[in-house]
Amino acid sequence: MNNKNSLRIRKLVYAAICLALCMVLPFLTGQIPQIGQMLSPMHIPVFLCGFLCGWPWGLTVGFIAPLLRGAVFGIPVLIPGGLSMAFELATYGFVSGLLYHLFPRKVPFIYIDLIISMILGRVVWGLARLTIAGVVKNEFTFAMFIAGAITKAIPGIILHLLLIPVIIIAMERAGLVLNEKEGV
Repeated sequence: MNNKNSLRIRKLVYAAICLALCMVLPFLTGQIPQIGQMLSPMHIPVFLCGFLCGWPWGLTVGFIAPLLRGAVFGIPVLIPGGLSMAFELATYGFVSGLLYHLFPRKVPFIYIDLIISMILGRVVWGLARLTIAGVVKNEFTFAMFIAGAITKAIPGIILHLLLIPVIIIAMERAGLVLNEKEGV
């Protein structure tokens, strides 16, 4: 098997592991839904997938994960939560993978990449929620956006900023990052 096929298979395996983690990590906080919503455990493997496998895989895993989890376990509920979360996580996976490919491989850029991904993902989540609210004749206000995207998300934001760069740096040092500069 050539290196290109080997790299594709490794990306597929990493993406599958990240998708599986999206399914099981919420069980760690599922007994107390408010904590699960604050820590956003599904976001962690999606960010990792973007960093480790590149934007196409990050986008795909991000979009599929909440929809699959909703279909299998009933949480998140598809409308409006699961669908808006699918667009949010797809944005996380896409932006984190793309910027990691474009930025220099230095620690500060991992944080910059992560912060930009978080901001854009939350904006996309808000736009998706607003669009869904318009379609199903539901209310979604700016105050609801601020509460969902920022206020309630602060513990998760802190967790992600502490955990994800450490994992990425450790995997880089171990030579396990697959999103190489030669190609996504």
